[in-house]
Amino acid sequence: MLKKFLPLVSVLLLAGCTTGQFTRLTPNQQPRNPDNLYPVEVAFDSKQQALRWDSIKPFVIVNGQPTPLRQVPMVDNRWEGLVSVPPGVSSVNYRFKFDYLYNAFGKVPQPNSESSRTYTLKVVDQ
Repeated sequence: MLKKFLPLVSVLLLAGCTTGQFTRLTPNQQPRNPDNLYPVEVAFDSKQQALRWDSIKPFVIVNGQPTPLRQVPMVDNRWEGLVSVPPGVSSVNYRFKFDYLYNAFGKVPQPNSESSRTYTLKVVDQ
């Protein structure tokens, strides 16, 4: 009987490893501006107790190109950055990716990463 439940237990344990939650704090649409750079902001939270918050390296990824994000001053778990949208382009897809280390039993800290779903930023001519 125990053999029947072992695969289920391993699936449940693996499912608990990806606990990151991304909250996009950027509007879906922004007016076109002359420098073609548009701010994006995200909050990241995780229930993973072993996550080493001091090791987080956050990125926004547009067209496969990662751009580092910076932590919002005096606010926990929030990061911001800029996305480039060339003239003549009306929207871009982007996602957030956070690389980090987590504490592992009997080992040195191990690397991991989590990615958000894909979002679309629309740029509107005024």
